[in-house]
Amino acid sequence: MYNVSDIRHILGGKLFNEEFVEDKSGVKLIEIVGSSFICDEPTIFGTRNEEYIAKEIEWYNSQSLNVYDMKCPPKIWQDIADSTGHINSNYGWMIYSDDNGNQYLKVLKELKNNPLSRRAEMIYTRSSMHTDYCLDGMSDFCCTLGVDYLIRDKKLHAIVKMRSNDAIFGFKNDYAWQKYVQSSLAMQLEVEMGDIIWQASSLHVYERHFHLVKGE
Repeated sequence: MYNVSDIRHILGGKLFNEEFVEDKSGVKLIEIVGSSFICDEPTIFGTRNEEYIAKEIEWYNSQSLNVYDMKCPPKIWQDIADSTGHINSNYGWMIYSDDNGNQYLKVLKELKNNPLSRRAEMIYTRSSMHTDYCLDGMSDFCCTLGVDYLIRDKKLHAIVKMRSNDAIFGFKNDYAWQKYVQSSLAMQLEVEMGDIIWQASSLHVYERHFHLVKGE
């Protein structure tokens, strides 16, 4: 299976060969369709902003669906929110809240009852996302589809399934959250941390970040 270094090399090759696609606004990007790799590094390109990651995880844990409940929310969150700051993609709300089925507790219970289960899945998105994403001027179609958790050889593995994933900011922040959740589960289940396997239907880099792919 590919690792992060392989993904970095593939994206670099696509940039070198000018294998561009365009998003809805006409911006160029490079893209891997149907990527699958082991996350053996916390970033694909660039470095992590640990202060921001801690702030985002704190907001996720609050389960608030309003970006203005985050301390100094970044522009990208404000841009996708509706007129009052409401969004869909608070991942803490998606896995902890009773309104979305309390996914975390269900996975924990399933793996405690049956450590070899293949049913331990946290489902992030929902069928109503096709209309929910654009309510009141919002533009937030949840990027994470779900995460499967498997215990094998006393290690907890996470298989993260993404609809769409920006390989710069999106990956590093989403990976930090998934590592946080995996660590919490592993501790409660009293097992070791295993791999995080990342699967993205579209893993991409926007033109404004091509310099990072070039290593400039």
